[in-house]
Order: sequence, then C-alpha cells, then structure tokens
Amino acid sequence: MRILQICSKMPFPPKDGGSIAMNILTDGLIKCGHTVKVLAVNTPKHFIKEDDIDIEYRKRTAFQSVYIDTDVKPMDALLNLFSNKSYNIIRFYSKEFENTLIDILSKQEFDIIHLETLWVAYYVDTIRKYSKAKIVLRSQNVEYVIWERLAEASSNFVKKWYLKLLSERLKKYELSMLNKYDGIATITDIDAKAHQKLGCSLPIITIPFGIDVSKYKEDKSTTEFHSVFHIGAMDWMPNADGIKWLLESVWPKVIVKHPTVNLYLAGRNMPDWLKQLSTPNVLVLGEVEDSHLFINSKSIMVVPLTSGGGMRVKIIEGMALGKTIVSTSIGAEGIDYENSKDILIADTADEFVEAIHMCLSDKIYADTVARNARTLVEKKYDNIKICEQLTDFYKSLIPK
Repeated sequence: MRILQICSKMPFPPKDGGSIAMNILTDGLIKCGHTVKVLAVNTPKHFIKEDDIDIEYRKRTAFQSVYIDTDVKPMDALLNLFSNKSYNIIRFYSKEFENTLIDILSKQEFDIIHLETLWVAYYVDTIRKYSKAKIVLRSQNVEYVIWERLAEASSNFVKKWYLKLLSERLKKYELSMLNKYDGIATITDIDAKAHQKLGCSLPIITIPFGIDVSKYKEDKSTTEFHSVFHIGAMDWMPNADGIKWLLESVWPKVIVKHPTVNLYLAGRNMPDWLKQLSTPNVLVLGEVEDSHLFINSKSIMVVPLTSGGGMRVKIIEGMALGKTIVSTSIGAEGIDYENSKDILIADTADEFVEAIHMCLSDKIYADTVARNARTLVEKKYDNIKICEQLTDFYKSLIPK
C-alpha cells in the first residue's frame, strides 16, 4: 500500500516518546512491504534541522517537513479567549503546510493517509478535497482528558480556570471530529472504548506501541542497583507535574528508609526549577546522549504520572531493557500488565514509597519483576506483529 504519514512533530531522530512511537510505526510499515512517505510539522519545541536528519531515513520515507511556529504567544492566547476555537488546535495550522500537503496530494496517489495525533486533524477537509485515500487517525490519547486532569490537579485558581477552558474547547473540537475519518487506531483499549462512548461509530482498532526487541540489549555490568531514575521530556506538563509530586511527597520518605539511594532525572528541556534544584540524593542530568546506556546503568524506573493519558513509550522501553518499574495507574495505562508481577502500581505517596522500598530491599524480587517485564514485551509488543495488525485494518477500510 501507499501510505502518507502526517506527523505533528519531527519523528526523526526518535528521542522522546512521541517521536519514537511515530518512527517505529514508519519502520514497521516499511518492513511490512508498504511505501511510506512522511510529512511532518517542524515546531520550535522539537525543532530539527532537516539537513541533520539521517539521509537514509529521508530517502526511504521521501521525507518533507514544514516549520510551524506553535509556541504559545500571550497576545494570541488572550485574543483566543474571545473566540470559540481551540487554541491547542489552531496553533498547528499554517497555509504553507496546507499548500505543501495539496502539492503532494496533487502529484501522488495514496491508499491510506495516516494522521499522527489530533493536532494534524485540522487538515482533514483539505485531504478530502484532493485525495480519495482513506484517512486513519492514530490517536495516542483522548487529548481533552489530559487537559481535564491537568486542570483538576492545579491548585492555582487562574491556571485551573484557563486549563479548564482549554480542555472544554478541545473536547468540543475532538468530538466534532470523531466521525470525520475512515478509521481510528488507538494505542490503548481504554481510549478505544472512550472514543466509542463519546459517539464514534467508525471502525476502531487498538494498536499499541511496539518495539524492535532485538535492538534492546540488557547490560547489567554497569547497573547501579541502589538507584532510582526517571527519564522523559520535561516540557510535557504531566511529566513535570509528576516529578514535582515525587520530589515533594515521595522522595523525602524514601530517603528516610534508604539514606544512600540516588534519584537520577534525565530528559530534554529541564525547567529552571529543576536545573536549580539542590535536594540531597537527587541528580538532575538533563538530556542524555544514549538513553539505552543510561537506562541500563540504573535500576528502578519511576513513572509518577498523576495526569496525562495514553501509553508511555518509556515504560515499554524500560521493560525491554529489563528494568523494575514503579508507576501510577495513569502512567501504566494501556499496558497489559499484572500488578506486582510485571510492574508495581502505586497511586498514593505512601504506596509509591513502599513499592520503591520493596525493590531496594529485595534485589531478588526486583530482578524477578524485571525479567517478567522483558518477557511481557517480547510476547505482546513486537513491532512487526503490531504493524501486520494495522495493515489488516487498513485493508478492511479499502473497498475491494
């Protein structure tokens, strides 16, 4: 099949959860024998010079990108208050991107146009006008739910009010688009059911995040057992809020039980308040050059998400590298786990402290959970098998 994959951010190099998820799908579809062209939005937040992108990747994906300034601008945000449009969505529209899309659709025929996230759904009407291809939305979350959770979690009255407004407008837009595609591929069953409950009558399939397990090599030769770590992009608000909760409500209690244990924080775009942190036993590393090397060097991965949604790519990667993982239920959404066997689930500060304590106190138990995690990934999250399922879904949408 001929597939046009439209990405809401640069999918290469695959450094954060979103870009990794997009890129692994591209790779899997190509390995399944399809022709995949990638058109991406290049944003200030995840800006990549096109010349810096691997030339082999550009060739095999006929890669194109268009820069869109998606930064939040105070005056635009203020003026948006007097409209009924979703500010989250309209920041991803540009005439240049639309013209590039029209040019591509005018010159090439596609069987499937695959939209990576709701943020590029604004272009559905343009696609319909210039192409007969079936449109599939790759939904990584029910987006408005993330913003609802952020609003609920905020203690600042003004911030809570504004986040609630954003979530309400985003919900209105998301609901208006529910039945405008030809199919939806969600990452989790939870999101699939949520779409249906909201009124989606389109064909829906759950296509989880997959990986090429062969590329994930466990190396315990450098592992610091008595260590805890988090890795994730810190410009994603749920990650930043989760780490703040961990540092305020969990970590002080962990240190009482384990005075010598270190917490390592890695990820791009660390906010100033973290860079300036001077908390004992907390090391803020920022972006690491080799995420696999970093993960292999540490022992217990923590995912303290109290908001957000969808499936966490870093958990699957951590599992593949044989890590013991402690996560909230929200953080582990979409993963087909068994609590206390493949992963430890903790939703309160005291539960989180106890889970970390168990792992630090009993290496045999921690290693058993880590081995089970690796086995789970091998069985459930092989990328080729997942892309074969997605291929079957694509075929079901195309009239014979």
